[in-house]
Amino acid sequence: MEQQIRTLTARLLASRSLPRTDALVRRALVDEAFRVDLDARLAAVGLQLIDNPYAAHVAVALTADVHEPVFGATREYAASNLGLTRDQLALLVVIWALIILPKRERQVNRQKLADDGQSDMFGKDGPLEHGEEVSGAIVEASLLADFAPVLGHKTYVQGKLLSRLAQLGFIERKGGMILEGPLLDVLLDYRTLADRIIYGTLGEVLAQAGHPPPARDAFTAPEPDDADAEEDD
Repeated sequence: MEQQIRTLTARLLASRSLPRTDALVRRALVDEAFRVDLDARLAAVGLQLIDNPYAAHVAVALTADVHEPVFGATREYAASNLGLTRDQLALLVVIWALIILPKRERQVNRQKLADDGQSDMFGKDGPLEHGEEVSGAIVEASLLADFAPVLGHKTYVQGKLLSRLAQLGFIERKGGMILEGPLLDVLLDYRTLADRIIYGTLGEVLAQAGHPPPARDAFTAPEPDDADAEEDD
């Protein structure tokens, strides 16, 4: 077990994220003793495993007590410990809202992208889906048409903003489409962002348009039940 923990720790540090389907990741998610040892190994160097059951990947991040010692000396930390600029952060939140909010609704309702919710009467008893089954894509040209005038211009958004988000692993760009990257759902806190977007910014936009705000629990993603927890067995 020692060698497997060393291997998994090294791979997490080298890759920043790993899919939940990976054999050692799966063991970390279901084997309590293995997870305890892994957490201890990571904690010894100020790291923790980030595991969001709704995300298709796991990742490592700094523990709260080392944020300031590691990032406090740089000016960028005031906005982002990844050094993202304000316009990069703004676009990241927009993309997160366009991809992750509908994805989470599909996951909670056990719906796939091509499912209208009526094809399987037992769908809500099915396993929690990840990946392309539930995660949609954005047409890059449409995103540019909507937001490039606000964030600068098309070349700037493509070359400086989208390319940086792709480099960091938040998004993937394929064939003119923007897809969810391995870190988009696992590093951005859904409960914090969803609340601020849906009942904050989006609520204000709907109110200005004369529409009622969404119900308070409309997009609340509950903790996965026992069936979801056993999914990784």
